[in-house]
Amino acid sequence: MNFIVSSNTLLKHLQSISGVLTTNNSLPILDNFLFEITDGELTISASDVETTMKTTLQVEANESGKIAIPAKLLLDILKNLPDQPCTFLIDKNNFGVEISYDNGKSKMVGYNGDDYPKSPNIEGGSSIKLSADIISKAINKTIFATGNDDLRPVMSGVFCQFSPAEILFVATDAHKLVRYKRSDIVSTANGAFILPKKPLNLLKANVRGDEEVLIEFNDSNAVFTFSDIVLTCRLVDGKYPNYEAVIPKENPNVLTVDRLQFLSSIKRVSIFANKSTHQIKLHIAGSELSISAEDLDFSNESKERLTCSFDGDDMEIGFNARFLMEMLTNLESNEVQIQMSVPSRAGLLVPAQTENEHEDILMLVMPVMLNR
Repeated sequence: MNFIVSSNTLLKHLQSISGVLTTNNSLPILDNFLFEITDGELTISASDVETTMKTTLQVEANESGKIAIPAKLLLDILKNLPDQPCTFLIDKNNFGVEISYDNGKSKMVGYNGDDYPKSPNIEGGSSIKLSADIISKAINKTIFATGNDDLRPVMSGVFCQFSPAEILFVATDAHKLVRYKRSDIVSTANGAFILPKKPLNLLKANVRGDEEVLIEFNDSNAVFTFSDIVLTCRLVDGKYPNYEAVIPKENPNVLTVDRLQFLSSIKRVSIFANKSTHQIKLHIAGSELSISAEDLDFSNESKERLTCSFDGDDMEIGFNARFLMEMLTNLESNEVQIQMSVPSRAGLLVPAQTENEHEDILMLVMPVMLNR
């Protein structure tokens, strides 16, 4: 099983899937890339059992076969080679790997490719096609709101729901929530799953532009196929919480403010907030918004004023500055609205203007109780 491939081309393909690799693998074989050659086509796999990525490229080869090659060694040698053809000579008897290039050669010991875990097959599942642009936008808008609590694994992923009316992505960690809807893409059937954070980040790093992504899923796994990559991942098992129940329906107090001015003010004021609560206070009266923070332990305080548009009764409400900053950073409109009912209930953050009528984004943030 010998083949010739460009060092740069191989490196690009390996780097696109190397994000799957982890340092604390339960199976030593997973510290390797699996190389499989069939009819001059090389398929390279990387896996951590839960998530597997495969990429395919054409090489010069006369025979088929498979071998597992140490990932770190291979990446390090390719990163330090100028672009040139590399010849891989594989010894089937002892799994020795010899890489020859212009001015030298390197040798390492590989492993039996048959020992590499197989990817699960998705049979009888559902499927939908989405553009890469929509997927990366949905991930960017929601992934920051996912939780990290091992006791509530369903909250560590993004809930994806497809229906003939719309597609929907939701993320929450019980303190903040993001719901992203698209009505211009619909599915012929109903389906829903919870996608873990790692495959979400791998998708975000690899999907590009307007290419189509085929999503196939069943109860336990999902497969994403795009360009020359196939990503297979295990889904988060469990029932997603009833997020609609926590979104307040009646919010008579509506604050409209310039997004970037508001974000800049919060960034400056929050420097003086308590380092454990990150609490800032919004005081809204008439057309004036006052943003303040204090850290009583160090006698630090800061206060800024912004002009705003406010429809409702004067109010004072506390929020975690970090949550507000994350949300404002992930919105794109010039102005944002914060819709509120009372200081003890969640506030809704939405764009004041929507550029795309098919897009609906809602962000919810729980208030922080103010120290009186």
